[in-house]
Amino acid sequence: MPTIDSCQLTTKDFTILEVMQERHPRGDALSVVLQRKISSAIVMFREDIPPTVVTLSTRVTYRVNDGPAETRIVAHDEMRGLVGMLLPITNPRGLALLGLAEGQSMSIPTAQGGHETLTVHEVVYQPEAARRERLELRGMQRRTRGDRTDRFCASPITLMSHNPKRKTASWRLSTTGSTTRGRRPPEASTIQNAGKAGRQAFRRALPPHRR
Repeated sequence: MPTIDSCQLTTKDFTILEVMQERHPRGDALSVVLQRKISSAIVMFREDIPPTVVTLSTRVTYRVNDGPAETRIVAHDEMRGLVGMLLPITNPRGLALLGLAEGQSMSIPTAQGGHETLTVHEVVYQPEAARRERLELRGMQRRTRGDRTDRFCASPITLMSHNPKRKTASWRLSTTGSTTRGRRPPEASTIQNAGKAGRQAFRRALPPHRR
């Protein structure tokens, strides 16, 4: 697979690399990869980063040369309790994966003086994509609740019958044709939303002590 140097970084990830470059000494393998990343980066907001791109805290499956696939979380630095699960960007391999999309590769120098090629096989989890999915789900839930409220408020209450012995009344939502019976009338907010005509008809059907 051809090696591709261009990468896509969020504004946050790009800023972190710039700070690393200022603090890291030049001349080693990490500084070489760092310079290539910064010079070839396409910077974008986190809302615009494609879900197939490796960002910080992304769980990614990758290969080194023709070796077996490995899955790691690309992290800012090492964390206790997650040994073997993280690949920090302070490691040349972790830095090389940052910003690559699925199918992209990057060749980096090794400590022995040779080169190795890392290829992104799959982005298993990306925090930016997960955040967008949560926001979309919340928006859908709000719209669904709003549609249900609008349909109910637009449905006038039609009086069906009243039983003075049981002190109950029956009413029907005209849009559905269904009848609801109960030992107590609807809440005050429901009556208000039913419209003036429905409100008056309902109250006339109630016993005098309930009006």
